[in-house]
Amino acid sequence: MSTAAVTALREQVTGLVVTEGHDDYEEARRVYNFMIDRRPSAVVRCANTDDVRTVVRFAAEQGADLAVRGGGHSVPGFGTADGAIVADLSALTQVVIDPSTSTARVGGGATWGMFNEAGAPYGLATTGGIISTTGVGGLTLGGGIGYLTRRYGLSCDNLISADVVLADGSLVHADETEHADLFWALRGGGGNFGIVTEFEFRVHPVGDIFGGPMFFELSDATNVLRFFREFIAEAPREYGGFPAWQIAPPLPFVPENRVGEPFLALVSCWTGDMGKGERLLARFREVATPVAQHVGPMPYAALNSAFDALVPRGLQHYWKAVFVKDLTDDAIAAHLEHGPKVPVVNSTMHLYPINGACHDVAPDATAFGHRDANFACVIAGMWPDPAQNEANIRWVRDYYDALAPFSEQGGYINFASDDDQRRVRENFGAGYAQLAEIKRRYDPGNLFHHNQNVLPASD
Repeated sequence: MSTAAVTALREQVTGLVVTEGHDDYEEARRVYNFMIDRRPSAVVRCANTDDVRTVVRFAAEQGADLAVRGGGHSVPGFGTADGAIVADLSALTQVVIDPSTSTARVGGGATWGMFNEAGAPYGLATTGGIISTTGVGGLTLGGGIGYLTRRYGLSCDNLISADVVLADGSLVHADETEHADLFWALRGGGGNFGIVTEFEFRVHPVGDIFGGPMFFELSDATNVLRFFREFIAEAPREYGGFPAWQIAPPLPFVPENRVGEPFLALVSCWTGDMGKGERLLARFREVATPVAQHVGPMPYAALNSAFDALVPRGLQHYWKAVFVKDLTDDAIAAHLEHGPKVPVVNSTMHLYPINGACHDVAPDATAFGHRDANFACVIAGMWPDPAQNEANIRWVRDYYDALAPFSEQGGYINFASDDDQRRVRENFGAGYAQLAEIKRRYDPGNLFHHNQNVLPASD
């Protein structure tokens, strides 16, 4: 942008406009995934909704590229772009819990850690992710899988309404009756349709949970995965755990001589009666004896943040995702071949069960297009050294290719990488044509395109 344009923008917004040469520019331009190295023209730290509206109008008027940054966790780095104006929502972090109505109002830049902290005094929460530093906005707009999915549905299933800045800078309220088409699209259609400055959610009773990780020997992994397959098909909805591959970090409960070795981990979250949860998890110990475990009562927020230290901002990231209907023996064999090769302690594979409450929602009720899947699998390559990019990316791709014959078409958009744009239709599923039509209505010029992009339908 020209100096005159930057000056005009600064005069129109309350928040700070950070451009190259500013002391904060190097920090402001960086995103969660340090593999992404972009130099935007300006990062606008929006102080309020009016700032967001101004930035959107300004970008449209200038013909400038626009990127949107909420919580900032986007693995493909969609919250920035070379030469773009970035609408940074990181100051819009208000979380207001209303226990009388069991609702929460949440700013577009809030994280799940902030949400959990606000809800904890009331014993209230809704489905968030697995890492507390994840943004509420990005996770919800893409669907929202987490520990509470089997009991309370996806994050987007708990969305009551949204305040949205559209491509023309107008602000609309979307819910089941007002802008209902937009509301449908926001629940699983990603950031294609506008900038959500405030979300309204249903919240549920979630106090202390019973759970934590168990680490099993690789030699026991087949039996544990087969047992999990049968267990989760009939498990009470209060159970929200998942299997994972994990190199053992140096934690007090891990034997010192086993630190640095790969294990099959089972991470459990039980939201019901403590005694019943303890008995339920004991069934896994009947299948195999854990090498290490840290299981017991704890606040939900503690489990939701337990892995934050393994994935700090600044790592290199490359992820792939698949949906799975049936965890067959052949699929388990593919997991056994590639999972134990996990290259660094930060990288992992998580196999999230998404049956239960997620299946209660009709396939066409929201834009989340994979209600028939029973599992959502993510192969998350995360490592600190850029010199190791090739080897780590190869692990993710080889693993993904091995799972493809046993998976559905498409994967969860929140776990997709930038090179997944070629399979956007499959990732969004059966509702893609409807998403494209709604995109045409609300963003015909595709201003909001730094995302898993839905192209506007042709006239």
